[in-house]
Amino acid sequence: MEIVIPNAGWIEVICGPMFSGKTEEMIRRLRRAMIARKRVQVFKPAIDTRYSDAEIVSHADIRMASQPVNDARAILSSIDWRTQVLGIDEANFFGPGLIEIVNQLADSGKQVIVAGLDTDYLGRPFPPIPDLLALAESITKTLAICMCCGSPAKHTQRLVESEDLILIGAGGAYEARCRRCFEPGMPRQERLDFATAAKQQSRT
Repeated sequence: MEIVIPNAGWIEVICGPMFSGKTEEMIRRLRRAMIARKRVQVFKPAIDTRYSDAEIVSHADIRMASQPVNDARAILSSIDWRTQVLGIDEANFFGPGLIEIVNQLADSGKQVIVAGLDTDYLGRPFPPIPDLLALAESITKTLAICMCCGSPAKHTQRLVESEDLILIGAGGAYEARCRRCFEPGMPRQERLDFATAAKQQSRT
């Protein structure tokens, strides 16, 4: 659902697992704002350089220019206050400090669109998304396709061994899993072997 409240700020949150189209949906909304001749700014965490240093990029290679920032507080110092619509991608990389910033921006009359993972590699709520969901006027939950069984997927399965909460990666490091197929932490090796064999067979 997209909402329009003239001369008022609000928060929209797009959340879900990796490979579910969150960034693509954000870009679609931002482009609509541009068509409406609104001033738009887009921010991303500087640590996310998977596809581009200065663009937000969907896994389908849909791109939009953005400004990398090191932390949530830097968003405030980088804003042109004539901006009407702000996009913040990969919100889960900014941590709890983003909550106050987003709320402050909405209170100042800006439309703030935030996209990010709502659960981590262990299946736990991933800050700051849960708090932003509570503050938001609009929430969109996107689902991916489970790479094991093809069912709708709500989890991000980590495929490489690491206990770090934030581990930058895409295909090869993560895949989408449904509730039934998801394994908190690292999946069992036989599942990885099966998935690899299935992918190889699909290419032949």
